[in-house]
Amino acid sequence: MNHDFRQRPLSPAQARVLATLMEKARTVPDSYPLTLNSLHSGCNQKSSRDPVMNLSEADISAAIDTLRETSLVIESSGSRVTRYEHNFQRAVGVPEQSTVLLGLLMLRGPQTAGELRINADRWYKFLDIASVEAFLEELAERSDEKGGPLVVLLPKAPGAREARWAHLLCGAVEVPESGSPSPAVAGVDTALAERVAQLEARVEQLEKTLRELGA
Repeated sequence: MNHDFRQRPLSPAQARVLATLMEKARTVPDSYPLTLNSLHSGCNQKSSRDPVMNLSEADISAAIDTLRETSLVIESSGSRVTRYEHNFQRAVGVPEQSTVLLGLLMLRGPQTAGELRINADRWYKFLDIASVEAFLEELAERSDEKGGPLVVLLPKAPGAREARWAHLLCGAVEVPESGSPSPAVAGVDTALAERVAQLEARVEQLEKTLRELGA
């Protein structure tokens, strides 16, 4: 049975824990499933996160407990150290591409379809922006029988060339007042965005290497 986020929306901490597991499953598969310590580092990393958070291990453990109750996270067996993995795609009942887009929206906040395509590069390579938009529209038009819409297209911010998409996994989204600054860089130059995504990926890999050296 599909999880209904209208009846039981995620807290910000639960969304961060879940999305971090979704990210690491794709970007560092050799280290996945994650230990509590690795999950703690991933939730609080400063790159590829909006907003940056400072969750304690107790916060993360509490989030995991609730996510396990709804089968969104499962505990991995057969290891000396307890490890955790997400079960998002099966528990929610969405295709792989939609899972990627929702994970990115939970980690990085509202984004345009173009930004999502660039940011998804290490998770899943979308053919073009049109394919990203098709999956977003499918999520926005999700039927009540399946649990209702999971994303919403926000009104275009002043001066922005494109509208941004936001997830609804934590409940309804407050639409910014007209004239308020956009939390995401609107109309960002594609070449610059690609460069930033590449640098963030390198930083993440360096952080992983340093953690391994310090282990």
